[in-house]
Amino acid sequence: MQLGIDRLVAEHKLREALAGRRVAILGHPASVTSGLEHSLDAVAALPEVHLTAAFGPQHGMRGDVQDNMVETEDTVDARHGIPVFSLYGEVRRPTEAMLDTFDVLLVDLQDVGTRIYTYLTTLLYVLEAGAAHGKEVWVLDRPNPAGRPVEGTLLLEGYESFVGASRLPMRHGLTLGEAARWFVHHHDLDVALKVVAMEGYDPTAGPGFGWPSLAWVNPSPNAASVNMARAFPGTVLLEGTTLSEGRGTTIPLEVVGAPDIDRDEVVARMHALAPAWLEGCDLRPCSFQPTFHKHVGELCHGVQLHTDGRAYRHGTFRPYRIIQLFLRAVRELHPDYPIWRDHPYEYTEGLLPVDVIDGGPLLREWVDDPTATVADRDARMRADEEAWSASRAPFLLYP
Repeated sequence: MQLGIDRLVAEHKLREALAGRRVAILGHPASVTSGLEHSLDAVAALPEVHLTAAFGPQHGMRGDVQDNMVETEDTVDARHGIPVFSLYGEVRRPTEAMLDTFDVLLVDLQDVGTRIYTYLTTLLYVLEAGAAHGKEVWVLDRPNPAGRPVEGTLLLEGYESFVGASRLPMRHGLTLGEAARWFVHHHDLDVALKVVAMEGYDPTAGPGFGWPSLAWVNPSPNAASVNMARAFPGTVLLEGTTLSEGRGTTIPLEVVGAPDIDRDEVVARMHALAPAWLEGCDLRPCSFQPTFHKHVGELCHGVQLHTDGRAYRHGTFRPYRIIQLFLRAVRELHPDYPIWRDHPYEYTEGLLPVDVIDGGPLLREWVDDPTATVADRDARMRADEEAWSASRAPFLLYP
């Protein structure tokens, strides 16, 4: 299998279109070739390419900024002497001055297939900037480690944010190249887009189901494994709650819990409410103690989602439903538990963080409404999932 960056390095004919033009690259620490050379260095070494600038999204181009909502500054790359502009600092969209440094932007970002992951929004923003300023955008495509499955309600109008770029479900099942094609169509963008597709990529093939035999490089500091990428469309919901999503442990966003819940009662209630929502993985009761972030130094009790064992079934694993069920079980067992955090989240004020994360209030309302049923919630999700599957179909590049 060849990544988009591998093809750019290997195929002279592909690079001919870049000759004589100023080229910039948008990347991060996981922007590497199959041989683990950083894409910035690989592109800089190509004789036809005049590399004039680089851009870093959230967490930076080469270095890792640990937590969410910690900005990075513009800098100069020590190896190549070119400016590295931050798109997660004073601005999140490229400025005119930044755009003046290049003619073609190469986007080489490893995504994890979840709407809230900010690289997806940064992709939309650079496509919009390209359309407005006549810049060409090439997406060097990479695998979606969460694979093809679709899950969740569509983002509601008025809830667009930096973690909600557009009307997608939480688990969208697209590669970044496919997402770019959908964005251009959905937002009617007049931009010169080229997707350098992967060769030999089949997101339906096991055992990887989206992640073939490639080394894992963290695309963000807390995305430490394929298991995290698979669990993330559900566990990320905990960022909008007082419960821990495992930040401050060695397995962030794979475990969820809190010091003051009865783990065994919660798991039992989850099984009683919707056993079908728990299929496809091992849900292991566990305890953990965060060294920073929420509940630092306290022993939290909860569960870990395992997609790395014999119970894993790619087609039936539904992390978004699992974590909703976890929240509903906590609410039923602890009616007065202060689940929801209330603070500005990812540059959005006036909304609860969980509503920003979920793209609307529907999940929170379902968790808090004792009369709402699993069947009600499932029916709403299935309707949106079917609509999204039809919407994305014309833009798929792989089997």
